[in-house]
Amino acid sequence: MTLSKKLAAEFMGTFWLVLGGCGSAVLAAAFPDVGIGLLGVSFAFGLTVLTMAFAIGHISGCHLNPAVSLGLWSGGRFSTGELAPYISAQVAGGIAGAAILFVIASGQAGFDASAGFASNGYGEHSPGGYSLLAALVTEVVMTFMFLIIILGATDQRAPQGFAPIAIGLGLTLIHLISIPVTNTSVNPARSTGVAIFQGDWALSQLWLFWLAPIVGAILAGLVYKWFEEEKA
Repeated sequence: MTLSKKLAAEFMGTFWLVLGGCGSAVLAAAFPDVGIGLLGVSFAFGLTVLTMAFAIGHISGCHLNPAVSLGLWSGGRFSTGELAPYISAQVAGGIAGAAILFVIASGQAGFDASAGFASNGYGEHSPGGYSLLAALVTEVVMTFMFLIIILGATDQRAPQGFAPIAIGLGLTLIHLISIPVTNTSVNPARSTGVAIFQGDWALSQLWLFWLAPIVGAILAGLVYKWFEEEKA
């Protein structure tokens, strides 16, 4: 598969993740009478990854996330030369997904992106008022576990054909745990896309939602590589 096709797939997949996941939070989470709530938003994020893993996993690997690409790289599963192009395509896809969501959401009277727009935050911008330290630990640990799930489910020794289900449900569980803390990032591209349109505090706090997922993902890659060496 050519690199250009892989990048197009990563762009499209990350676009869908942001539109589907963040869209569920912005458009449907608290909709009168039929709001989907925290449970629904958690499943929406999981379903975006599950559906794209089946749709484009055979094209690009379906990373949809700079942290995933870096975690796979640190685990010896991804080439250094493709890192920057993949991350660029993912961030571009995240921004595009947020842009479409902004256009749709703006069609409702009274919509105000500065109110949050599904952005990630800590302190006064954490859904539950959690501190910077709590947010940092949450994002590192949740991303670490997400990468362990990804690396394990896609291991050649794992049962074949079930990886998208495990990964999608893993992301659902991560959201169920951490939405109250940070609104759940574990994905710098997802955080960047909506932060641009929120345009205020989300941009000033965005550094955490790059740093923590990257640290967690790289650590997971190294740990899983150690597991593989022990099995050799």
